[in-house]
Amino acid sequence: MPELPEVEALKGFLTDQLVGREIVRVLPVAISVLKTYDPPLSALEGRAVTSVARHGKFLDIDADGLHLVTHLARAGWLQWKDRLPDGTPRPGKGPLALRVALDTGEGFDLTEAGTQKRLAVYVTEAPQEIPGIARLGPDPLAPDFDEERFARLLAGERRQIKGALRDQSLIAGIGNAYSDEILHAARMSPFKLTSRLTEQEVRGLHQALRTTLTEAVERSRGVAAGRLKAEKKSGLRVHGRTGEPCPVCGDTIREVSFADSSLQYCPTCQTGGKPLADRRLSRLLK
Repeated sequence: MPELPEVEALKGFLTDQLVGREIVRVLPVAISVLKTYDPPLSALEGRAVTSVARHGKFLDIDADGLHLVTHLARAGWLQWKDRLPDGTPRPGKGPLALRVALDTGEGFDLTEAGTQKRLAVYVTEAPQEIPGIARLGPDPLAPDFDEERFARLLAGERRQIKGALRDQSLIAGIGNAYSDEILHAARMSPFKLTSRLTEQEVRGLHQALRTTLTEAVERSRGVAAGRLKAEKKSGLRVHGRTGEPCPVCGDTIREVSFADSSLQYCPTCQTGGKPLADRRLSRLLK
């Protein structure tokens, strides 16, 4: 799933590619991705792109006051085309969901792999009215997201820290992968309760959060859209690396599996050397 660093990189990439260029056609291929119908997609045609923004994991293309907003969800992606194929794409079983064509002959496709179709596209004059954006918490890379603000957010929580970091209404933009990375950098168990965090632990977690996300954004800056997935994977230290040695201590990276996701962690770095119980348990194996 694209998270804050990848969407931030896409924002930068599309700013360079789109701003000042005219949208000549928007072609919906999978109608199910459209979450708004008024204004229609065709209202974007003939408008020049004026800016590109990010709201958490949402990507926002402003075409002279009308916004094309997308959330790539778990399996969505944006594929840039220096030259779009001729002809109109046909609906089918392929991954293509939406195509945007520019006056230069360039453009991009929104695609989604797999069977769970969660890619979402909106056309709106007010992005803040999209429910998913309206409920977003603060951006963790904002200048005012300091330790004090982070501590206030966690003070009202009574749950596992892994879930708190992923809650978009609490903090915007962090998903499964970077929550694993942040907790590894903070040397903290994903099952630790927010109510039991000490002042020192909150300070260390805030530093790990800011450092992990900032470094990921810097690694992705200037990377073309087609290479961002590989760049993300190459920079991850524990997420998706079950069975590999921890790059910090050399212990074997372990996994906890859930119904539709999993988390990865290092026992030595994060849980005092004890493996966490799998199967949705929140206690350590004895």
